[in-house]
Amino acid sequence: MSYAASSALQAAVYQSLTGDAALAALIGDAVYDEVPAGSAPPVYVMLGTETAMDRSDVTGTGSLHSLTITVVSEAAGFSQAKIVAGAVTEALAQPMSLSRGQLVYLNFERAVARRSGSAASVRQIDLRFRARVDDV
Repeated sequence: MSYAASSALQAAVYQSLTGDAALAALIGDAVYDEVPAGSAPPVYVMLGTETAMDRSDVTGTGSLHSLTITVVSEAAGFSQAKIVAGAVTEALAQPMSLSRGQLVYLNFERAVARRSGSAASVRQIDLRFRARVDDV
């Protein structure tokens, strides 16, 4: 197994999200690896957890990544968060290149929408994606 292409996968995902015009129209440049100190914008996207597993075979080294992208919204109801979540899935459905390795696929797996924060006033949607990377 190689975890070496993980950073390249994260960079490509981040670039796809920050470079997508439809998503930018909804949230501006509010895509974060870590939410900045101070007050957060009322709606933003955050790169989340990742789990990687070996998927090497006789043809080479590879890995399977389970990625979480989180949409956070302070708007009442889930409508705004779901619209942004849809834009995230569409942005990540576009072809992307990695600086190391080759992305075989990046597929949407599932979403969990919930209320969070004090008095459950924040809406949060955790989008789960699965990515297969060959480290060629």
